[in-house]
Amino acid sequence: MLFSQRIGIKPVKAVIQVDSMDDDLRNGLWNCLTIDYWNSTNDRDYNYNNIMVNLIHILWLNYFKQPLDVLSPRWIAILLTIREYFFKASWNEVYDFIEFVANNYDDNSYDDNANKQFISHCNVVLEREVSAYRFVGKQITRITSEEEINAIEGALAKSTPLKPVYTHLKTALGLLSDRKSPDYRNSIKESISAVEAMSRLVTGNPKATLGEAIKRIKEKVELHPALEKAFDSLYGYTSDKDGVRHSLMKDSNLKFVDAKYMLVTCSAFINYLIEKAEEANIKLS
Repeated sequence: MLFSQRIGIKPVKAVIQVDSMDDDLRNGLWNCLTIDYWNSTNDRDYNYNNIMVNLIHILWLNYFKQPLDVLSPRWIAILLTIREYFFKASWNEVYDFIEFVANNYDDNSYDDNANKQFISHCNVVLEREVSAYRFVGKQITRITSEEEINAIEGALAKSTPLKPVYTHLKTALGLLSDRKSPDYRNSIKESISAVEAMSRLVTGNPKATLGEAIKRIKEKVELHPALEKAFDSLYGYTSDKDGVRHSLMKDSNLKFVDAKYMLVTCSAFINYLIEKAEEANIKLS
């Protein structure tokens, strides 16, 4: 995790790549194109590879919208032109391009797995590099909404004076967004620990567990029964013998989407508790 992420300088939108694309993400997506499409031909065989010839013609006609008579007959020249475009393109144009290729490469003739493999490989890269987007079917879809990002950013900003809460939230985001070695299980633990720390501040009991604190919170602030039940269930999920906080759970199938959901949910609950505490004139720090 980068220094700027650890100390909270790098914003959530930069950590989760929403309207940008760093070199690691761009390189990874280019490698997917290379492995699943470009490596299927070479200079000698290109003109006999009807599937690739058709794809290139479609690219020139409908994507680049260039005249076909400027299209080189040599594969290496074509590939260099595509490569130059790809590495100069804006972040959104890269997504346009890979989506277009996945939808226009005719893999029904002899290799009906090429597009599926490409989409699968891209999604691995998109998750690894913490992109806000994924292939869903053959369409690039945003999986991290503005509301989710606002919830995390709001909780980080509001909890800055509340050191235990802020530290847990910041750590949860760091573990989620670590592009070298993400730790989804411990990110979830930190997210729920942030709620626990927030609940202790509201109740004034520094030793209360989350389960105990939730029962006491409604004595301090108005808490809807549905919210109380939801977070009581959440505490059970993270703390029972099969939960992510339990030491016996060495292996897990937790993924980015699980850790992101927990971080967003816990951030929203922290924002809610801070506002409720302010309404009740409860001093938190």
